Amino acid sequence: MEAVGIICEYNPLHKGHIYHIEETKKLFPGKAIVLVLNGYFLQRGEISILSKENKTKLALIYGVDLVVELPFIFGSQSADIFADAAIKILNYLGCKYLVFGSELNDVDTLIKVADMQDNIDYNTKVKELLDKGVNYPTAMAKALDIKENVFNPNDLLGISYIKAIKKNNFRIKPITIKRTSDYHSIDEDNNIISASNIRNRIKLKKDISSYVPRKTLKLIEDINLNDLFLFIKYKIITDNDLSKYLTVDEGIENRLKEKVNVQNIDEFIESIKTKRYTYNKIRRMLIHILIGVPKDINKLASIEYIRILGFNNKGREYLHNMKDDIPISLLPIPNTFTYKFELIAATVYSLVSKNNIISFEKSNKPIFF
Repeated sequence: MEAVGIICEYNPLHKGHIYHIEETKKLFPGKAIVLVLNGYFLQRGEISILSKENKTKLALIYGVDLVVELPFIFGSQSADIFADAAIKILNYLGCKYLVFGSELNDVDTLIKVADMQDNIDYNTKVKELLDKGVNYPTAMAKALDIKENVFNPNDLLGISYIKAIKKNNFRIKPITIKRTSDYHSIDEDNNIISASNIRNRIKLKKDISSYVPRKTLKLIEDINLNDLFLFIKYKIITDNDLSKYLTVDEGIENRLKEKVNVQNIDEFIESIKTKRYTYNKIRRMLIHILIGVPKDINKLASIEYIRILGFNNKGREYLHNMKDDIPISLLPIPNTFTYKFELIAATVYSLVSKNNIISFEKSNKPIFF
């Protein structure tokens, strides 16, 4: 049996995600669908409105065969680091294909862009443009001299997936599915809308029952990063050296301390945002400060184990057939940085979640569906 990989955050799982799973099954009938799932704190600096346990249950209900964890320390970083870790996990699990959503839906163009980014001149041009205050997608487009509309969020992440496959010389074939909603839109009102749109509707106390399955609706928690803002403020105010934390660079720690005495996290982010420090980058930085992630974590940590979150019969059979060929542990290793920060992230998340987060983390008992 062969396996096809997908990489998701499910914040929350909605109709577009179900479409992704169903289309993947149509493309690869009979093959096992392996999901690398991000947990409590997400790649764009958000806090998840579904617990890791509930996301795993929903993934299995809607057709995924095997769910494994993307550790917090990789899942809360930039697209390239996020992608590299997720692709390594899929490779360890023997996946031959990666299927991801794309606005462009032209994998050959995405591969071409990924190849061009390896050019030293390209990186120099991007840095020069960033130093001038140009945002990253625009800088990338200008450095490559191609249209800016190629660089939408899922396309950018897809390029990072392709770069990770090429860098590691993995034999994983990338496949795209046309994204059916506009990631940027918070007003779109189609049958399938983006997770960002759904979260914005929750924030505005609007009905979302038309856009998510009933099983998802019952499990969503109305939480956001602002619920942790007092803890973030305390850490910023009391810590004398914020520069030791991951993504706190270029003296921005001084600006953090100067602007921290505001009422909410949106106001705080707005007060320190620049073209170079986007909302996403600042949110990730605040999470790293809150969790205490050290600046050199990427030198200290690696994919040392794969945690199995859940499976169905097909997933269990696939895992059983593969286990002798997987060169790393399928159980968390307690003395690793990866596991240490996973527990800290879970503990912090438990401060605002009503779910029994710590019990799920420490039991290490995969969900069977």
